[in-house]
Amino acid sequence: MPLPDLEQKKKARAFLAMHCGGDPLLLPNVWDVASARIVEEAGFPALATTSAGVAFSLGYPDGQKIHKDRMMAAVARIAQAVKVPVSADLESGYGSDPDGAAKTARAMIVSGAIGINLEDATGDPERPLLDLSLQLEKIRAIRSAADKLDVALVINARTDVYLLQVGEPSSRYEETIRRLNAYRDAGADCVFAPGLKDVTTIKRLVADLKCPVNILAGPGSPSVQELQALGVARVSLGSGPMRAALGTLRRIAEELKTSGTYELLADAPTYSDMNQLLKTEAES
Repeated sequence: MPLPDLEQKKKARAFLAMHCGGDPLLLPNVWDVASARIVEEAGFPALATTSAGVAFSLGYPDGQKIHKDRMMAAVARIAQAVKVPVSADLESGYGSDPDGAAKTARAMIVSGAIGINLEDATGDPERPLLDLSLQLEKIRAIRSAADKLDVALVINARTDVYLLQVGEPSSRYEETIRRLNAYRDAGADCVFAPGLKDVTTIKRLVADLKCPVNILAGPGSPSVQELQALGVARVSLGSGPMRAALGTLRRIAEELKTSGTYELLADAPTYSDMNQLLKTEAES
């Protein structure tokens, strides 16, 4: 694939700027080209992939069980199919060391992505979070790789302290702050603490970090308007949209089996709408 061009570099700078405006950057995460085009057509200025959604769609559980080549291929197809910036969820970087994470990031940039999510979960219940020093080395290596390609890659560094309920409840806030402050100082542009829904804690986190903060939203989370008032810069939905789509499919199957009707298909995009949406520029 060709090296990043001027257009991609502009997208990266534009995506970074979206974290610094008065309104939160809203990202209903996507998992394939069709979902990406649906969200793009809805008017969102940028897209982000969900690693869990991509993995589920290809028959894998979440947690870096899918081979990185398949994950990166899915992200590349999405990035090449839309005109807006695309940020890639790379889980913990698909590399056990800084060189591996940097190599993955380079491949994602070359494929068209202009941002990445990098998490610190290990998948090991006995040692749920990566060593902090190793994670900082990964972030620095990724930043260096992006700089060499002259792309202002937006690094969204995530800690799963709250999501995985690591340690005693009384210690989680301080550990989250310790990690996210370090990630910011190592080169992350935005920091991410999934698992937080409490308004007081979110407000405190934003005030203490003094950098763009990403909140994972879902049922029970504060509204976008509330999160904006708290100073949250980025709101994402993770695998929620993909799982919601599967929930609709489950209900369609149940309706067909139990009542023999098809009412739940009424809200589906038409066949011609989808064909038009997925036309390539060469076919237009």
